[in-house]
Amino acid sequence: MNSRLMFWIIGLFFLVSIIILSFSNAENIVGNNYRNVTVRTFVNITNARPEVLSVNVYQESNTSLLNITLSGGGQRRVTCNASLRDWNGYNDIVIVNATLWHSSSTLNSPDDNNSHYTNSSCTNSGNGVNYTVNYICGFDVYYYANNGTWTCFVNVEDQGGKTGNNSNTTYVYPLYALNVTDGIDYGSVAVEEYSANRTANITNFGNMPINISVEGYGAVRGDGLAMNCSLFGNITVSMERFSTSDVDWSLMNPLSSSPQLIPGLTIPKQTLPSTPMVNTTYWQLYVNVSNNPAGNCTGYIIFQAEAS
Repeated sequence: MNSRLMFWIIGLFFLVSIIILSFSNAENIVGNNYRNVTVRTFVNITNARPEVLSVNVYQESNTSLLNITLSGGGQRRVTCNASLRDWNGYNDIVIVNATLWHSSSTLNSPDDNNSHYTNSSCTNSGNGVNYTVNYICGFDVYYYANNGTWTCFVNVEDQGGKTGNNSNTTYVYPLYALNVTDGIDYGSVAVEEYSANRTANITNFGNMPINISVEGYGAVRGDGLAMNCSLFGNITVSMERFSTSDVDWSLMNPLSSSPQLIPGLTIPKQTLPSTPMVNTTYWQLYVNVSNNPAGNCTGYIIFQAEAS
């Protein structure tokens, strides 16, 4: 074999060896043990965070009354119903509390009957199933609480200290309400004489400043009378008069059979506990002789709260 042929045979051998080695390395690169390896991962969640899925706000126990009408001179129960979930089971929940506040306040403001209430011990409604449960958070809201938008914020905490929260809003309507001294007794008065001045105290029982209108009648609204008398006759409506100060009958405002505002009288809404807003009005009666009234006489005065 000549040297030239031997050279070509040796060269061909090296070329084939290189090709075989290249294919062998390519298989190793693509193989499962190098380029793409998938492994499984594991963890055990020992404590899931509790959740407040929803919050519904309504008046007392009536779920159809989503906006709130306060109770004149008293308190109205406002209820926040919270739907809760804990993947460790609803029995893992240990604390549920809630805050109800007006838009003029904030979540962390101090309690104030006008704008901020808290409930630190909401109650389990007793309908828990597996992971979910409802809690009821109630608030006794005073009649002078601000009208407008209120937010109910519910917070939940589990045994591991994990927390969750959610909120919803409601609307408190303006409340125009009043309370008046029970009856005005002019005492014993003869025909063509004046009674002594009597007072009628008016208290704002709502959450808005109010003006006061008054209207008088003897038996039926619009009858033009102040009083009907048991034996005979009656007393004309204009003979009964009122004022915001203790003055003589001639300086007072005659009562009418139609509503009229008491001049200069505005009663602001209450803002402090046990400090009702009260104004005093003065009343006097003249027993006119035109119908020669006799006996016991009775009549009615309508006091009405009006927007200031």
